[in-house]
Amino acid sequence: MLPGARGPITRDAPRRRAAAMMQDEYRESGRVRVMGFPAGMFQTNCYIIALDDTNECVVIDPGQDAMPALRSVFDEHGLAPVAVVLTHGHLDHMWSAQPLCDEHGIPAYIHPEDRGMLSDPASGIGPQLSGFIQGMEFREPGTVKDIQDGDLLELAGIELAFAHAPGHTRGSVIARTQVATEDGPRDIVFSGDTLFAGGIGRSDLPGGDADQLIRSIKETLLVLDDSTTVLPGHGGATTVGHERATNPFLR
Repeated sequence: MLPGARGPITRDAPRRRAAAMMQDEYRESGRVRVMGFPAGMFQTNCYIIALDDTNECVVIDPGQDAMPALRSVFDEHGLAPVAVVLTHGHLDHMWSAQPLCDEHGIPAYIHPEDRGMLSDPASGIGPQLSGFIQGMEFREPGTVKDIQDGDLLELAGIELAFAHAPGHTRGSVIARTQVATEDGPRDIVFSGDTLFAGGIGRSDLPGGDADQLIRSIKETLLVLDDSTTVLPGHGGATTVGHERATNPFLR
């Protein structure tokens, strides 16, 4: 959540279990482990996903000051990252992508519409907000790969299905995978700053479009089963069904 303006738009969002606790729900019941923590001043959810029987993992949205916590997760669970996935290019989601990628010699995946923000984050937040990063230097990771709408990528043995979901930024994407639970397979979707529990992403920054954001939510998220767990870029987890029924911005 970038400072100023509205941030993620929410309205009386109920308290939910923090995204950082999602690891407990899936660690013992399925092959895919999902771990996470809120990073930096923006409290951006950084996720780590891995299969139970491997030491490889994927990091999603490593934000500001994420490196110490990531190293702790890697050490505790014996994991090595093989890729970074960015749901969009805003600096609160990609702040630690370059050091993480270059430290481990791994690629970052991002939609080409948002790639320019990796080296020029001010272009994504505008002049009013860019003052707080004045004098800081950002650069791309050594290897950057494109995410395109409809891509199905296997990373660390996990299949991730991507859909382009512009509106928060031009290059926003969502990433979907599946876990096994006691009640059978369940889809989980990493929604970035497109959809939150009780709210939607802001659309007042460069590249944002409110109408397009709503269309993206309806065409990429509300088409999913109600039981799909939504892991957003900020705040707690929710489900597609709950947001379909209660989110005031989707009525």
